[in-house]
Amino acid sequence: MHTTRTVPARPVLLIALTSALLLTPNSATADPEPPTRESAGDQGPARTPESAALRALTAPTTGFTDTARGYPREQVLTPDPVNPADKSVRLGLTPYHAIAPKLNALQRLGDRVSVEIAGRSAGGHRLYLVTVTAPETAAQTRAQERMRELIENAPAAAAKSKEIKAGYKAPVFFNNNIHGNEWEGTDASLKIVEQLATATDTRTKDLLAHSRLYFNITANPDGRIAGTRANANGFDLNRDFVTASQPEVRAMRQIEIDKQPAVMLDLHGYVNGTLIEPTTPPHGENYEYDLFLKNTYANALGMEAAVNGLGFTPAKDGVEPAQIPFRDQEEGWDDWPPIFTPQYAAFHGTVAAHTVEIPLAVNNSLYDSLSAEELRRRSAVNTDVAGAAIRSTLNFVRSNRTSLIADQIEVFRRGAAGADQVPVSEETVPGVPGIGPEDVYTTDFPRAYVIPAGTTDTAAARLVDHLLANDVRVTRATRELGLGGRTYAKGSYVVDMRQPKRGLANVLLADGRDISDKVSVMYDISGWSLGRLWGARVDPVRSGRLVGAPLRPVRTAADVGRVAAPRGDLLLRLTDPQEIAALNSLLRQGVPVRRSADGSAIVPASARAKAMVTARTYDVVFDATRQTGTAELRRTRVAAAVTPGELFALREMDFEVVPVSTAVLNAGFDWSSVDVLFVSAGLDRDALTSGARTALDAFLGAGHGLVGRGTIGAELSAATGLLAAKPVEGNGDANGVVRVVSSGPVTAGAPGSPDAGFVYTPVWFTDLGPGVRVEQSYAAGNPLVSGHWRSLPDGSGGPAAAAGQPSVVSGPQAVLFGTEPLFRDHPKGEFAQVGRALFTMAHASSG
Repeated sequence: MHTTRTVPARPVLLIALTSALLLTPNSATADPEPPTRESAGDQGPARTPESAALRALTAPTTGFTDTARGYPREQVLTPDPVNPADKSVRLGLTPYHAIAPKLNALQRLGDRVSVEIAGRSAGGHRLYLVTVTAPETAAQTRAQERMRELIENAPAAAAKSKEIKAGYKAPVFFNNNIHGNEWEGTDASLKIVEQLATATDTRTKDLLAHSRLYFNITANPDGRIAGTRANANGFDLNRDFVTASQPEVRAMRQIEIDKQPAVMLDLHGYVNGTLIEPTTPPHGENYEYDLFLKNTYANALGMEAAVNGLGFTPAKDGVEPAQIPFRDQEEGWDDWPPIFTPQYAAFHGTVAAHTVEIPLAVNNSLYDSLSAEELRRRSAVNTDVAGAAIRSTLNFVRSNRTSLIADQIEVFRRGAAGADQVPVSEETVPGVPGIGPEDVYTTDFPRAYVIPAGTTDTAAARLVDHLLANDVRVTRATRELGLGGRTYAKGSYVVDMRQPKRGLANVLLADGRDISDKVSVMYDISGWSLGRLWGARVDPVRSGRLVGAPLRPVRTAADVGRVAAPRGDLLLRLTDPQEIAALNSLLRQGVPVRRSADGSAIVPASARAKAMVTARTYDVVFDATRQTGTAELRRTRVAAAVTPGELFALREMDFEVVPVSTAVLNAGFDWSSVDVLFVSAGLDRDALTSGARTALDAFLGAGHGLVGRGTIGAELSAATGLLAAKPVEGNGDANGVVRVVSSGPVTAGAPGSPDAGFVYTPVWFTDLGPGVRVEQSYAAGNPLVSGHWRSLPDGSGGPAAAAGQPSVVSGPQAVLFGTEPLFRDHPKGEFAQVGRALFTMAHASSG
């Protein structure tokens, strides 16, 4: 369990705040709540509908490309059916079905409010982006867009532009309700929009003449309606920004790219007193952190004064004074991973970005245990607190527009010029108290990254398209290229690190950093690397000249899918999740596929036409082969007691999946409908009824296989006598990218970087019985590449204890993973290991 350790505050700089709030807040009262800390782990078991996964996997990413129209951009929204079960109702807040009518009414108030559809959620609900600004003609809107592009694409020129300094509207982004059961940001934003739509005072007119205010009204309508933290796929959207697996996150990403906000708030709950970022160390090493800290801390002080100025007290209302972790805590609330909305926003030029945790809990067990009256009282307080934070931020933007835009330009200028980062210090960030060496995080950017041609092309194309979707610039060699002492073939991709968003490019491609010695605990994941984990080879190049190199920009990765020569059988390597999905598609069509000696799939020549369609659909390669194959591969139906992220990954690989759990099995389950069992969460054999336990044991006793992850999977294997292996759990706070050595048929042959894996509470196996094969082991020495992994106080559970130990083991009827091969869409290069394990175990009963 991750915890926040509160320590004596850093020295506080007292600043007189003289600017008045733009709008006058309402008052409210509340009861005390203890400080809370959200759990970073996935919650299981997953029971999400297949339709949500399909929607997430197929939803297009759409940008806001209509720059020819001015503002306002009004539209009449079709109302949603009234839903009395919407969890917002009991809190006295705005249910999702009331948002469209409310937005229609707001647009009718004047000419300042516009509504656009930013996308749809995994559950199919519309995502509303509201823009509030002074009216613009089409010509004025085109001028704003031209200035926005100049800021990113020619920052040195933008820094000198008198037009930008005088006339560019500062973009400000308010993101609400990303956690569905943290509701009140939505209601606070709706109130602010209504007030801004009609206010006639000079300050409001000045604000709207010099800024555009963007409100993502509810980032997670699925969760808002259901009263859940996650969306309809069971994903915590505020953990998804590195991989953007969910449509809601892709919509937010596109807002960041297209609107390029200088300032943003992400409104959350619940921490009492109100928690206002900036955060404690460690700080993301790829930021231009001096600019980020300067502005984020200054805005935090204003929000703190505004929230405390509402007059709520612990004795009267149960509301503690606001806190700023950078000033008030030593560690435990870090901004290291860019999986969080504000941390991700920083790489798109946001120089003041905050998570704001409003104070009074109304969710989870309290939602049912507290009276409706008390819940509504708390929600009213929270709405006022969120409103105060928004209003204070509007004041901050109005007072500091010129310097905020200048700092955004400087972020992009440093990236484009390849300039050094500026370490934070009392001299470089004057006025921010308590800066010490613990706050200094910088990195050494390479000159470029190269994704070589001809190696793991499917994985390389996926990675390139992901970089492009994140607004990272990628080029491709038009002929053979020499760089960094190596020669790369024509078609290799090159990411020049002298580009405006170099920080984001490095976040996605670098190995990362081992920060185990920096702090005692991390809030969430501290190691990630799509270069290591997505299956494509990525070479950092430290030196070399790119000017004049044979490179052309690309807007999309080149198609990979192809089928070899026109006659003979075909070989499909099962080393990538798209290849697993392609195989499952062929099996669903009844193609008779056989398994080769190395675990690949042999497709008969008679199915060439279907293979050609499949190659194009999944962007995979079918090679020619003379192998005849061994056992026939069949459609594999998986019973899965797994986390939401794992269920999503299985569906991404096009397995037929039936989610199960202890409750599902106790209710009676037809085991004849599935071929193999995958267990990592939510299935406790001891909690099964005698009948359910007998049915489970009979399924496994008949020779059907088990794929297990972590201690839960291993415990089921031991209880049913499938595999003699003792799981050892390492430090529960550990996570990151690890070096592994693959040696068995399930794990060997993985693409790109087969020496990398991911762990989140690492597990290894000892006391292996006869017939147990070691498929994969943690590397010798220190296996951690990047992340945070310490030994426990007694010296156990650390990376030294895991070094050389088996991380994946197998036998005739079970495969057990101690790593996290399907974690939150991060280790796509490992997905195929699970696919191969499922195929192997599904065919265990038939030999």
